[in-house]
Amino acid sequence: MRSCLIKTNHFFNNTCNPVFITVGLRLGVERYYHYFTQFGLLNRTGIDLPGEAGTIMHKMEDMKAVELATVSFGQSFQITPIQLATTAASIINGGNRITPHFGVMTSDREGTEIQKFSYPVMEHIVSEETSATMRMILEQVVENGSGKNGSVEGASGGGQTATSQTRPRGSGRDSASVRGFAPADDPQVLALVIIHNPQGVYYGGQVAAPVVRQLFENILPYLNKMDYN
Repeated sequence: MRSCLIKTNHFFNNTCNPVFITVGLRLGVERYYHYFTQFGLLNRTGIDLPGEAGTIMHKMEDMKAVELATVSFGQSFQITPIQLATTAASIINGGNRITPHFGVMTSDREGTEIQKFSYPVMEHIVSEETSATMRMILEQVVENGSGKNGSVEGASGGGQTATSQTRPRGSGRDSASVRGFAPADDPQVLALVIIHNPQGVYYGGQVAAPVVRQLFENILPYLNKMDYN
């Protein structure tokens, strides 16, 4: 088990696409599509804002080896940023897919609560054990891997970097991104930074991770999650 985790850490640390392709092909189309559905990626998040777009994904019957390979490392399908953030949060928070929202309650002019809003939660997206394992792996990405530029001194965190091509293919445009969370063992805040069409250096770990670090350097002190010793 420890040997497997060390190898997994290495693959995540370096965002190794060939490994993710191999995993996807081993899972097969049916099982991969099952997980895609289980994570809620085929549904809208239900955020309390108008005009949320849905996921654009291959139909299962149209997914062949090439489509499965590209989907496995995060390309050839489209999800919204809020969908990405929601799904990432569910994987690290113990396996609960929480409906993202802005509204908390309505109140009168004096501030007296009229109605408190509630939002659905889809539980057991992954098991608590799997969630804990993912937090540990993603913490290593920030400590030793492609996300080290997002590391915040005095605080633990985790995350994953990404660099993807922007459609249409062959346009020469890229998208660099990082999903980061902190603290690593008990996530309280998650950030998603996407840099569209970066110039020069275009890797997520180099252009997006520093933005996540700056965000957390400002947010974590307010949450009393910084260790100044």
